Order: sequence, then structure tokens, then C-alpha cells
Amino acid sequence: MDAGGGSFGMLNKSRSGNPLQEHVVLRRKNSKENCDRFIPNRSAMDFDYAHYMLMEARKGKENPVESTPAKEAYRKQLAQALNLNRTRILAFKNKAPTPAQSLFPETSSLQQAKPAKPRRSIPQTSERTLDAPEIIDDYYLNLLDWGSGNVLAIALGNTVHLWDATDSSTSELMTVDEDAGPITSVSWAPDGRHVAVGLNNSEVQLWDSTSNKQLRTLRGGHESRVGSMDWNNHVLSTGGMDSVIINNDVRIRNHIVETYRGHHQEVCGLKWSASGQQLASGGNDNLLHIWDNSVASSNSPTQWLHRLEDHTAAVKALAWCPFQANLLASGGGGADGCIKFWNTHTGSCLNSVDTGSQVCSLLWNKNERELLSSHGFTENQLTLWKYPSMVKIAELTGHTSRVLYMAQSPDGCTVASAAGDETLRFWNVFGTPELAKPAPKANSEPFAHYNRIR
Repeated sequence: MDAGGGSFGMLNKSRSGNPLQEHVVLRRKNSKENCDRFIPNRSAMDFDYAHYMLMEARKGKENPVESTPAKEAYRKQLAQALNLNRTRILAFKNKAPTPAQSLFPETSSLQQAKPAKPRRSIPQTSERTLDAPEIIDDYYLNLLDWGSGNVLAIALGNTVHLWDATDSSTSELMTVDEDAGPITSVSWAPDGRHVAVGLNNSEVQLWDSTSNKQLRTLRGGHESRVGSMDWNNHVLSTGGMDSVIINNDVRIRNHIVETYRGHHQEVCGLKWSASGQQLASGGNDNLLHIWDNSVASSNSPTQWLHRLEDHTAAVKALAWCPFQANLLASGGGGADGCIKFWNTHTGSCLNSVDTGSQVCSLLWNKNERELLSSHGFTENQLTLWKYPSMVKIAELTGHTSRVLYMAQSPDGCTVASAAGDETLRFWNVFGTPELAKPAPKANSEPFAHYNRIR
């Protein structure tokens, strides 16, 4: 409801169209009514009088008439009686009229315009840069993740390193042998303590970050490297170069609880929705699938809910919208370069934006309606977009190679990016979230603060 409108403004509105009012007496308007300081008001002008004054003045100049004191006195009396002693032909208002006092004072605050929100300053350079030697420059891998415990995990070659954002300390979680490595994916569990590590030899290891101990190894699911992973509570979904997606329940011995088959090439992107009901998967076959728990467990001839074929290159970048449950953003590789938005309930493409370069990763701002994308050739930049207009807000440069991996801090303010230039950069791109204001206490009934007759 518009705060500036309402029924209260109709109290003084004159009635029209009354069938009993047959004769209308036109009142001569006061020259000060319905006028503006700058714009002439036609209703406040007397054009007949203006024409008379112009003609009489011209007649007087062209044919002067003999004037006597008696005639001059009579003319002044006649002009005063007929209200003709006016010198202004165009009427203007001296000042704006004073607004009438509202019968309900509490509504006046709603009618006042809200103060404009100050524009957020976005730093154009990274606030911190760390070395990331031996990071693999491979578009299809996922080597960076930021856990809920505010610890960043990054895979460099055969080793997973941890960086604690609270005190900027670093540690080494684990290292695999040459025959098992390199590490091809990392993913934090929702508890912020356990880390899943995907390997080149098709295995997945689960590690406890607090004790630096390996808990178990998931085997027998994939036939080649595991390049993408995502958690859904206690279920770890893994995508491999063998084009298979496997749901692993890490609580039980026989961990493989479901297998999704729909891709023809490597699965390089996996993201569960916040509700845990839908899984989005992207592959090197240019396909985007939406898997739904209800469909996958039914006797449907196809396991997927939607098979989307609009991209023309590999689909790795996937991001579920935090403020609209069924909205998914996806990004295509170098031959595509588009960010597309999907309604995952209907499978329809809502919008497509050509970025002009390879889309490597996507992140939503948790505090504003904004989307951040990372890119490859030629600028190797991070681009911040306003949603849904998709107007560019900022472009962040600094990497000298394609920005393959991005991760977001738990508070949603800081973004870490890793690139083939072997650097890990931190950007304060999403700003500081506003403190939530306490909700006003609702009155038990309308107009409860007014005195009533009992």
C-alpha cells in the first residue's frame, strides 16, 4: 500500500453530479485562489478585463480624450465599485499554501518521503593478497571453500591448507600421495568442522579440521576424478569426470544412497538449494540439470526435474538466490559467456546476460539484491551486478589470470578469489550488513492509543 495515499485525503473533496443541484451560481474567483508562484493560472485570469485594458490604453494613446476633474473622479469611483483597480493581468501565488492538519497525526510520518539510502563505497582493490603456489589452473575443478566456522580451505597441488579468518593463522590439513593426487575439490560440511576432499583417483576423504584426523574414505562410487561436491545436511553429493552424480550418506557404512545419470561429460558444478529439495548440476556437455528429491525417488522415466540446454559451453558457475527460493543463476564457459536466470519450478529462463567472457564462478550478496561473477580472458575481473536490472555496479581487477574460484565469508561481506596467477585475494565487495532494527510492538487493536467512550 502506498504510504502517501489513503482515504483521509478525500474528506474535503467537493461533491459533483448531485441531481438535486440544478442551478449553479458561479462565484467570482478571488485572484489569490488556486494560483502558483511561477506558473500562470488561467482560472485566475480575467481575459475580458485584460483585453479591455489593452484596448483602452491603445485607444487613449492613439485618440486622447479631453479629461476634467469631475470625469476623473467619476472614473475612479466606478473602477473601485467594479473592482477594476487591478494592475496585474497574470496572477501568481506569493507562497505555497499551508497543508491542512491531518485528522490522524500518526499518518503524517508515513507520508513523508524516506531519506535516500547512502550509496555504498566499494573498494576497487583487494584488501589482502596471499600467495597460492601450485594451485591448479583447471576450469572444471573446485579448489576453494569458506566454512561456517570462518575458516577458508584451499587445495594447492596435493595439499589442503586452512586459513583462519579470525586471527589470519594458517595450517596444513592433509597431504595425499602422488598416485592419489592432485586434489580436485574441497567442500566444508555445514557444521564448519568437517571437510570433504575429492581426489584425482576417484576417492573422497572426510577430515576433522580440529584434530587434523581422517575420518573415512568414500570409495566405489566414481571411476575417475571427483571435481565437484556439495553438502545437503549429512548427504554429500559428488560429481565426477565419469558424468555421474552420487549422493553419499556419510553416517552409514554403505554410503551410496542415490545415483543420478543425465550428463554425458564431466560434472563440474553442483549446488543444493537452501531447502535441500533441489540439486542443480552443470557439466562439460553444456547441460544444466535440476534434480528434485520427489522426482528422483519416484518411478519417473527420467530422474531429473528439468533438463536445460540453453548454454553453449560448459556450465560450472551455479548459485541459488538467497531471497527467492526457486531462482537459480548459472554461468557458461568461454564459448557462451552468459549468465542465465532460471525459475526452477517451471524450468523457464527468466533472463540471459552476455558478459563477453568466460563465467567461472557466481555468488549472491546475502544482504542486497546483487550478484558477483568472476571471469576469464580478457580482463580476468570480478563484476558486481545489480539484480534484476543487471546493471554493472563495479568491476574489480587485480588478477592476471582467469579467476576460477570464489568463496564467501559466513557473514556474507567478504569474498575470496583464487586464480591461475597463484594468488588468493580478499575483497570487501558486499559491504557490512545493516543491524536489524527491533520490530515495533504491535497494538492489540486498531487505534488503541486513542481515548474511547466506555
